[in-house]
Amino acid sequence: MERTGEVSVSVVIPVKDDAALLERCLTALAEQHRAADEVIVVDNGSVDDSVAVAKQWGARVVPCAKRGIAAASAAGYDAAVGGVVLRLDADCVPSPDWVRTMVLALGDDPETAVVSGGARFIDGPRLLRGVLAAAYLGAYTAATLPALGHRPVFGSNLGFRRSVWLEARGRVHAARWVHDDLDLAFHFGERTRIGVVDGNVMGMSMRPFSHPGAFARRVARGVRTVLTHWPRDFPPVRWVHLAVRQQLRRGKRS
Repeated sequence: MERTGEVSVSVVIPVKDDAALLERCLTALAEQHRAADEVIVVDNGSVDDSVAVAKQWGARVVPCAKRGIAAASAAGYDAAVGGVVLRLDADCVPSPDWVRTMVLALGDDPETAVVSGGARFIDGPRLLRGVLAAAYLGAYTAATLPALGHRPVFGSNLGFRRSVWLEARGRVHAARWVHDDLDLAFHFGERTRIGVVDGNVMGMSMRPFSHPGAFARRVARGVRTVLTHWPRDFPPVRWVHLAVRQQLRRGKRS
């Protein structure tokens, strides 16, 4: 496995009772063209073999007693020591170029400290994979862009400089009912540009459509996350704040 560049990379994977899919994910990470410097598996109270699988593949296991993806992800970000932190889920399968693609995307523009990309479904009915993936991610972006004033981030394909996490960590909401990547987008978007990573480098499970309740829970969690940021980030107010910050950043560069 090749390591390029000087930046160190930590990969964070929150997990709860997903041993088989976690092994598939860790196998793909072991085949990266640009190896991560550390892989952190955050165990959120698993009772299956998830911890044993993580250790078998050489990952560092970080326990998180507080339940929920938001809390587990935050624990992983806190534990990461890399200058760049990448995040994906246990049911994801990154392409061999994923780590390198994310690192290069962050290095292309010094004003961009966060990058995020899309994904493709790798299970479920083959004829529906492309359509549902486009609909799922497109609806997520369309629904959240007005509230944020910029593009959201997607937690299954996310990368950021550790420095922006250290600036934002005191303001994130690590509650079970929070849509963790949407919450991160609120805080990251205040202080940096969010870049978009092109290319089909991330595969993921069709879990959002496994049953009607699964998708409905995600929608409800997203709505509650947006409302949690009001009135401070009520859209017109947030848009003005973002515009002012952008002008200030431009002034510093000039």
